Amino acid sequence: MELDIAVEEPWPAGEWEALAQRVAECAAEIAPELGNERLSASLLFTSDSQVHELNREWRQRDKPTNVLSFPMLEREDLLDLAPEGPPELLGDIALAHETCAREAAEKGVSLQDHAAHLVLHGLLHLAGYDHEISPADADAMEELETKALALMGIGNPYEDRDAP
Repeated sequence: MELDIAVEEPWPAGEWEALAQRVAECAAEIAPELGNERLSASLLFTSDSQVHELNREWRQRDKPTNVLSFPMLEREDLLDLAPEGPPELLGDIALAHETCAREAAEKGVSLQDHAAHLVLHGLLHLAGYDHEISPADADAMEELETKALALMGIGNPYEDRDAP
């Protein structure tokens, strides 16, 4: 998968692009449908105010959140996507810095590890996984996240049962 990554203030200088690429590689290992080379996704590291605006406009929720995902493909279309053909946009993801930083501090983890978890969470949403459908779907998504993060050497973010 090709990622188009933009990092805006207030995100600090760092290796956000490399982190996101590594997350995408690990996501493809646990969810092979994300490994299709035809896929692309955009990833925006931005501010709470920008995510708040997006959340209000597209989800009718008047508050910031840690990560937003905007899928462009139905899950069935993603699963049926042939390896050959033109590029396909999987969707867009936006991460809110202030919320991510606050959550990382509350969890006692680094901003990089928490951002990795949220990028992964967003990619799985783009692939059609949804923790809000049922407890079984939430458990399945958490299991995938835990496996992918373990590949990166990041501990289980659900040990305290706080979902992203």
